[in-house]
Amino acid sequence: MISIIICSREKQIKSDLSENLKNTVGCDYELIVIDNSENNYSIFEAYNLGIEISKGEYLCFIHDDILFHTIGWGNIVNRLFNENKEYGLIGVAGATVKSKTPTGWWDCEEKYKLINIIQHFPFKENQLQQIGFENFSLKEAVVVDGVFLALSHDTKVRFDQNSNGFHGYDLNIAFEMNLKGYKIGVTNEILLEHFSIGNPNLEWLISSNKIHKIYKKILPLTLNPKIKKSIEEHSLNAIINYCLKFGKKEEALKYWLKLFLVNPFSKTHLILINRIIKKI
Repeated sequence: MISIIICSREKQIKSDLSENLKNTVGCDYELIVIDNSENNYSIFEAYNLGIEISKGEYLCFIHDDILFHTIGWGNIVNRLFNENKEYGLIGVAGATVKSKTPTGWWDCEEKYKLINIIQHFPFKENQLQQIGFENFSLKEAVVVDGVFLALSHDTKVRFDQNSNGFHGYDLNIAFEMNLKGYKIGVTNEILLEHFSIGNPNLEWLISSNKIHKIYKKILPLTLNPKIKKSIEEHSLNAIINYCLKFGKKEEALKYWLKLFLVNPFSKTHLILINRIIKKI
């Protein structure tokens, strides 16, 4: 049996989601909906509460704004974990690198991304995003996106109860899996549709900084140690743009200096420093 755990912004999840789960999961399951309509819990607390009352061998944490397209996806979760005992966490989107710079998992070069999802966007057509799999149905990653997190109960890994808010929980659980020695994977055997898109804001940036400070000793993460130095440049460019967007001018300058040390000859230096000077 699998446990499907949802931190809901409403007292009950929408009927189309509950019907979709019933019609697609394909195996015995229990649905655990944590009512967070009054914002009583952080997502870390809500998910840990779900774990404590769950009975399933495998736990699936999902957003409340998705629908599954794959029939029998619950059986796929069972099979993937049973055939790959070294894996503790499996998602449908993620990356094979994570820089020490406090950015999102997606702030890396395209060649490091693993994605299998139908993504909705506010002002353009929906996209079927299938990136990075070639002939493999399960590929090892170091981080996964929180839209779908399948966790083996046997790992006994929990979300950080001391963290607040609703950001960084997916990085948190992935970093914890890394510390416990479990592999992390992304599969293209499960396809879901996501009706919203993440919108990083200042709260997200603050949470990202906190999470990365907690785990700074294990960062950066990569499956190929030879590329550790090269993965920072892309993330530093991203964090500078975030800082400028959210009015953190001094932070932007700090990260620009780091970028200069990583690559003094980057073509983006002149553009970035001009933007920083204008903001100051």
